[in-house]
Amino acid sequence: MKKITRYILVALVSVLACSCLKDLNTVPLDETVSAADDAYSNPDSYMAGLAYINAYYNFVSPGDAGASDLDFDDAGQSELVRQWTNLNELSVDTFKCTWGDDYVSDIQYDKWTTADNAALVAVYTRCMKGVTLVNEYLAQTTPELLEQRGQSDLKATVEQYRAEARFHRAMFYWILLDCYGNPPFATYENISQGTLPKQLGRKGLYEWLVKELEELAASEAMPAYGAVPYPRATKGSVNALLAEIYLNAEVYTRTDDAPGTPEWQKAKDAAEAVIGMGYSLEPVFENLWKQDNTTNGSAEKEFIFAVDYDKDHAQSWGGTTTLASAFMSADVNQRLATLLGVGGSGIIPENWNGYHVSNEYVNNFELVGVDWTGKGFGYDRENSDKRAFLINEGIKEFDKADVSSGWRCWKFSGLYTDGHVNDASVDNYKFSSMDYPIFRLAEMYLIYAEADARLNNGVTTDSKAVSYVKALRDRAGVGMPDSITLDFLLAERARELMLEGHRRTDLIRYGYFTSMQFPWPYKAGVKNGKATIPAYMQVYPIILSDRTANTSLKQNSGY
Repeated sequence: MKKITRYILVALVSVLACSCLKDLNTVPLDETVSAADDAYSNPDSYMAGLAYINAYYNFVSPGDAGASDLDFDDAGQSELVRQWTNLNELSVDTFKCTWGDDYVSDIQYDKWTTADNAALVAVYTRCMKGVTLVNEYLAQTTPELLEQRGQSDLKATVEQYRAEARFHRAMFYWILLDCYGNPPFATYENISQGTLPKQLGRKGLYEWLVKELEELAASEAMPAYGAVPYPRATKGSVNALLAEIYLNAEVYTRTDDAPGTPEWQKAKDAAEAVIGMGYSLEPVFENLWKQDNTTNGSAEKEFIFAVDYDKDHAQSWGGTTTLASAFMSADVNQRLATLLGVGGSGIIPENWNGYHVSNEYVNNFELVGVDWTGKGFGYDRENSDKRAFLINEGIKEFDKADVSSGWRCWKFSGLYTDGHVNDASVDNYKFSSMDYPIFRLAEMYLIYAEADARLNNGVTTDSKAVSYVKALRDRAGVGMPDSITLDFLLAERARELMLEGHRRTDLIRYGYFTSMQFPWPYKAGVKNGKATIPAYMQVYPIILSDRTANTSLKQNSGY
């Protein structure tokens, strides 16, 4: 079983009374017992329920990729991965967009407020709904209920499913912790009918997440890497999330009254635990970003936790479909097809012509022979960093008013390993089948190296760290630096992890997000980016609709 996204809806319950949620036939917890017993009378329903949770990262509705279960006119804008990428990459220097949507302007010019916009609402609501799905699943899969249903023989299997579900709840809460700081906190144990969730505070939520993940890492119920089919969660996923959280512990534990507590050694240890589990680097970097990355072997080797996309079974106008199509104009798409020798009208089925990469971000890459005549790729691709999937149209400085300015990125393309592309005339082929990595082995290498550098005055000479960085540089076809410093590692993360949802978090950790000394185009709305961002904007606001529904919720400081 390669995929688990052929899912059914099982006993959905909501503790979140947001006005942005449409009617999903949700019912109060204490009224679901009969319906849940019916749903779980079939033993296959336990896997179906887990599959539904697993699919919620790219889910927009029970049956139609063009219709959202949230109150959104554009279903693609309601998808979690699409808007999470926007919050973490569009808000900083990775890319900008020439579309006129209000939420795009709010995020890319760092001008958001407490007013709801599509990106803020989608990420918050999807994550809180995901937490609710897990809570209901845990409530309906207890050993006691299995006994009552005469399914005692399923206890061991369901206990594993419950561990996987708990990981997903931790994932949803990590996204909320990172983006919103202090969301409402709910588990199935602490919510009863009529009880609205309280807040733990950002530090409190961090501490709960660490405890939860450490329990899962030690649990025999959580499957080991390789014990369940990709892309299900494993102990590798758990330890990767722990490494990510520990890497940012100083940020997450900071309060209005006290600095945070770093956990560099724990980040290093968690990353090393993952590295030792048997994952391996895909030798050809480009294979990670092919439409068949789930069947060409690359994703299963290197992706530790990923969101599953499938043009036939898990269609979405968000995720890798957006990341492929939104960067393309018809002319650039055609030129890429010619340069890569695949023929046809392009390497990507559709041309949405909105996303652009600024020259300032591209300067992170070691490119040879940069050429601004609008011919070829715009640089000598053969002799440059292989992680640079870039092409330009001859206008160097990105301008929000010019759809031909800056660079285009084709990292997420429509190519298959054998070189063919999908026929754009077939409706399903407009959707991407490329899985999106949340965590992969390459980042564990970089976390290990950065944590060691943090422990050693900003420079790492650790033999393992050096070998990990060298492995990434060798794959990219570029040489090693004279010294592996923190700033080098930040730039290496920009090169290696472009558009993978890490950049905003990285810049906050480094202290560059708010600083005038680290400009990027249109930072805080200023074209040359020489501006500061208020410190309180390092987290997004708790969305208005949830604070209206739950008046006990405290807004983040500064908003």
